[in-house]
Amino acid sequence: MLKGVAFWLVMAVSLIATSFLQAQHRSKLPRIGYLTASAVTTMSARVEALRQGLRELGYEEDKNIVIEWRLADGNLDRMPALAAELVRLNLDVIVASAPPATLALKQATSTIPVVMAQDSDPVGSGFVASLARPGGNITGLATLAPEISGKQLELLKEIVPKLSRLALIGTSTRPGNAQALKELDNAARAFKVRLQYLDVISPKEIDPAFQRASKGRADAVIVLPSGIFNTQRGQVIGLVEKKRLPAIYYATEWVEDGGLMTYSVSLIDLSRRAATYVDKILKGRLPAELPVEQPIKFEFVVNLKAAKQIGLTIPPNVLVRADRVIR
Repeated sequence: MLKGVAFWLVMAVSLIATSFLQAQHRSKLPRIGYLTASAVTTMSARVEALRQGLRELGYEEDKNIVIEWRLADGNLDRMPALAAELVRLNLDVIVASAPPATLALKQATSTIPVVMAQDSDPVGSGFVASLARPGGNITGLATLAPEISGKQLELLKEIVPKLSRLALIGTSTRPGNAQALKELDNAARAFKVRLQYLDVISPKEIDPAFQRASKGRADAVIVLPSGIFNTQRGQVIGLVEKKRLPAIYYATEWVEDGGLMTYSVSLIDLSRRAATYVDKILKGRLPAELPVEQPIKFEFVVNLKAAKQIGLTIPPNVLVRADRVIR
């Protein structure tokens, strides 16, 4: 009987010791955070791109690096608390998936390095002093590409020649939104198109926004970047189809999920490239001295199934320029 008790005591001590050693080992690994306003289901491709980028640099999650994931599931009100939670963990570096995450982290810490996976105007948003020398604890990747808005409008004009009224659906509180509107306003004047801006700051405002687009007799829609829309992607695409409106989106995932088309910076490529910043910071580089990189990869994707659903024919001269056509 005593031998049996002794055996189990030895086993218990062994398990405790093993758990302690594993925890100790984990605590010594580089620790990074990841913050996003979106849900995991809508961010899976970008998350995998970051993991791929880390693997290419020799990092394997839970083997030689620890990643703390925090997702707000589209609820922007949760961002400050999630950012504070990551800061309390005293991580080595935190990756911000998009401007709402960067803003929350900027407000939460001025010491822990933050890597932006994307931002349309890092200087205008107040995240960095300049692209060449960020100057603080934030650096990363920008989606600075003023020609995108004009190109999006040009593409819509090609597939809807009589386009005269365009609805822009976005979130005014999102950093970079004002810059996007300014660029679109300039493009609209050049194409003689009247703009109707519809502000959505919570999921419950999505449906009323599309009702206002109908009342405004919109001929087409541009969906601007928003963490709210990422989580409600299916709803937005469904409303666009119901209203039979040609629409262009800000990321390829939308077209893969049934949207009509996108002309945008490759957010997947930016997520993968964010890993290079993580690597440099873990090796001792300071964010203040790491220049913000601009996009190098763009995507034009068309979904012919979506076009058929709204009775739209995409001209051959537009299709031939697409990087990918979903049939």
